[in-house]
Amino acid sequence: MKCLRCGNEDEKYFYLDKNVYYCRRCIQFGRLDVGQEPQNKMTYVCKKHRIKPKLKFELTSNQKAASSQLVAYFKEGKDSLVYACCGAGKTEITYEVLTYALNQGLKVGFAISRRQVVLEIASRLQGVFKTIKVVPVCEGYTQIVDGDLIVCTMHQLYRYHKTFNLLIMDEVDAFPFKGSDLLESIARHACVGNRVFLTATPTDEMLESVKKNELKMIKLFVRPHGFPLVLPEIKVRPVSVQIIELIRLVTKTLKNPLLIFVPTIRDAVTLSFFFKVFFPCDALTSKTENKEEIIDKFKKGELKFIFATTVLERGITIEGVDIVVLKSNHPVFDEASLIQIIGRVGRSRAHPTGLGIFYCTKVNEAIRACVSSLKEMNEAL
Repeated sequence: MKCLRCGNEDEKYFYLDKNVYYCRRCIQFGRLDVGQEPQNKMTYVCKKHRIKPKLKFELTSNQKAASSQLVAYFKEGKDSLVYACCGAGKTEITYEVLTYALNQGLKVGFAISRRQVVLEIASRLQGVFKTIKVVPVCEGYTQIVDGDLIVCTMHQLYRYHKTFNLLIMDEVDAFPFKGSDLLESIARHACVGNRVFLTATPTDEMLESVKKNELKMIKLFVRPHGFPLVLPEIKVRPVSVQIIELIRLVTKTLKNPLLIFVPTIRDAVTLSFFFKVFFPCDALTSKTENKEEIIDKFKKGELKFIFATTVLERGITIEGVDIVVLKSNHPVFDEASLIQIIGRVGRSRAHPTGLGIFYCTKVNEAIRACVSSLKEMNEAL
């Protein structure tokens, strides 16, 4: 027995109902009987376009080279891995291959792990490709599921079985896609052409696929402004001293917007409750209901700092932001998350540098690996 949607062949995930077996592994996407081909509820429209991306800036020579290589691999029918540092312009690198595919009349999708980033990327792409219809598909945005360019969460790919000729997949190293055989199978079956993986922190499995020549890797470790990546300042302190130094920072030396990362929801809520008495701040976690409102206030300067869990470790760009990580040796912060967090700093041409502090009670392997990886990337300058 085999499920034609998720590829499951494990008997324990099949259930017999009225002499018909169906797959329970992917039941969250609707029942599918064994041997039944997933059917799209609609025919997704493909048409040839004559578009050019409208950029407010010119790509750097490094970005252009990476972009051209990406198109070349796609024309050869090869899957690609774009390994680029945070702030290098991974999304911008895809514009040329997106343009080529759309002008060829191919069906194109852009999948991302998180809902908030789906909405942000869809807005950016619509601004770049003004004459086509860019459709975000995620929680709260499922009334319209077809367009010239579909931007969706990884979960929503179940709607697009055997649909995309080109599927860009961002944040493939992040929850919930990372480590999920189910979502990987759904994504694989959604694409009848080639996939492009974007990441600043490739997994060991991806790098192994590169060694086997199953993936073509494109590296880009230089940000458009040419400045090196910001290296975190490591401060080993007891937790109580970490809080005292944070109070000193936000009281006396805080000049830029500040994101303060903490390992747990309880930490974010508790610290926010205390600091709100004295400062305009808030907490943002996976349980926060008004995420967009808080981020908007932060961007406008109405909030001086935010206590955040790893929900904000990627997919958000705040002009001139500084970063502090409390308890950075907590197990929730692995090498990838720490690289993403410090990658929020120094992204723009106007603010190519900034403050990044990792407070910890001891330096662990994740912190060492993060610093080591950043130094290696900077050596490419």
